[in-house]
Amino acid sequence: MELTKAIRIGHFTENLGKQLLMLVEMLKKMMAIVGTVSVVDQDLLNQAHLYVLENTEEVLPYIEQHMIHIKTAYPKFRKRTKWLQDKHNSTFIQWLRFKVQSELEEDNNGVSENLRWLAAGPNMAVPLYRSYLIKGIKFNIKAQDDVRTTQNSGVYLLAQTMQVASAKDKNPILSNMGFYGVIQEIWDLDYQKFTIPVFRCDWIDSSGLVVDELGFTLVDLSKIGHRNDQFVLASQVKQIFFVDDPMHRGWSVVLSMPNREYNDVIGDEVLGDVIIECEPFTRGMPNVDTFDELAGELGGKNIRDGCEDIWIE
Repeated sequence: MELTKAIRIGHFTENLGKQLLMLVEMLKKMMAIVGTVSVVDQDLLNQAHLYVLENTEEVLPYIEQHMIHIKTAYPKFRKRTKWLQDKHNSTFIQWLRFKVQSELEEDNNGVSENLRWLAAGPNMAVPLYRSYLIKGIKFNIKAQDDVRTTQNSGVYLLAQTMQVASAKDKNPILSNMGFYGVIQEIWDLDYQKFTIPVFRCDWIDSSGLVVDELGFTLVDLSKIGHRNDQFVLASQVKQIFFVDDPMHRGWSVVLSMPNREYNDVIGDEVLGDVIIECEPFTRGMPNVDTFDELAGELGGKNIRDGCEDIWIE
């Protein structure tokens, strides 16, 4: 009887040990997928949060209200487009938080859960990733590309933005403009009830962008601009590639190629390639497609509020 009991205990202990090892391996894989969590710079977090708000259809009426509020509070500047935009950028986040909070205190306020949590703002502890997979397209941060033979960190964005002719231009114009950039970080903004993935990019300054006589776009990757507008929604960009131009030292040719499908996600993770596939508006990873429904189509236009002194197309 004692021998049988000892055998059973030994068998139980062995099984428990195997289960613990399996649990440890599972946790390791989960940690690899989650990546690292970092308390990011508040100014950068505000910049990313503002970009999300500016590209969310449900927030647009509040943006209009806020601009009216600014013009009423500062009548001398009501015709100064750039000043109004800068003032809006620096005050809208706090104004929206208080505005929505006051509306929530009213009966039948009509504030949706999405708007409530968006107005509250994201958590300062931000999950950071090395890679991101959306619709079969894999995006890497530049640091990941630097140790790989493939390149997946180049992005292109066509957006409606404010353009000025000079530093003294008080009334810039809105027009569509193309931006070329390199992904430096992948953030997953946590809004408590859902998360939203954004890319922090180094965007090429207009002085580092030319079109040659054959129609190819050339960029100087060392000329970085738009420091106050670094973020973009993961769903908004198109993947591009930069190839060194043998004819012009320091310049790269911009290429767009057919999308490469990545199906073996687990295999990549085993190789140390952290990839996330999103299922947004849950406590898990965000789903880019679902966020598109939240943000709305915005008439097919992406919005950027940053304004440089001189932008030349």
